[in-house]
Amino acid sequence: MNKRISEYPACERPYERCLEYGPAVLSDAELLAVILRSGTKGCDVKTLAGRVLEAFGGDISGICRADLTSLTAIDGIGSIKAMQILCLAQIAKRIWKEDSVKGSRILHVKEAADYYMQDLRYLETEHVYVLMLDTKMRRIGEYHASKGGVNTSMVPVREIIREALKCNAVNIIMVHNHPSGDVSPSGCDLDVATRLKDACELSGIRFFDSIIIGDGKYYSFREEGQLI
Repeated sequence: MNKRISEYPACERPYERCLEYGPAVLSDAELLAVILRSGTKGCDVKTLAGRVLEAFGGDISGICRADLTSLTAIDGIGSIKAMQILCLAQIAKRIWKEDSVKGSRILHVKEAADYYMQDLRYLETEHVYVLMLDTKMRRIGEYHASKGGVNTSMVPVREIIREALKCNAVNIIMVHNHPSGDVSPSGCDLDVATRLKDACELSGIRFFDSIIIGDGKYYSFREEGQLI
């Protein structure tokens, strides 16, 4: 049976180590242990934190893939601790997203990809977002266009144009993820990008790019010369 956390020497307790040396010296498991605060019957908080990390690949970034069901399936993680972990992951995603575009302007394709990377890279289904931009490429809106796949029937081109006109967008960027992590565009990806580009031209909107998000990487139709 595991020891209680109070039975560890002070130099091995995550909370005490954090107070003494600061959070930078803590391991991933120790950081998570501080967030969780307590273990459960027969399992100290350090061991419990290790279980959580192991369930999602062994490092702290893995918790960004977690959901309530997968977390509560871990022995010792109930709904309260699961929500603590989910909120931690959401804070990390939001910090990344806000820091990725300084000054709220998209000056390069990579900035648009970075803006969505942490939100989309871990999802198990495809999601399509459209980023609305003004003449100076400043963010003025966002539209969640579809969930479940990218094909000509599921991506609502008419609704995208309507939303862009509603917020007076001059430029738009379509972004979607590939759950496989492979960013190679499919035939459907190209068809949808072409349809949206044609619709934008008719509406006086510039279709700046279509970006595919994978696991830590992206594919830009503009950078690959496919939006000429």
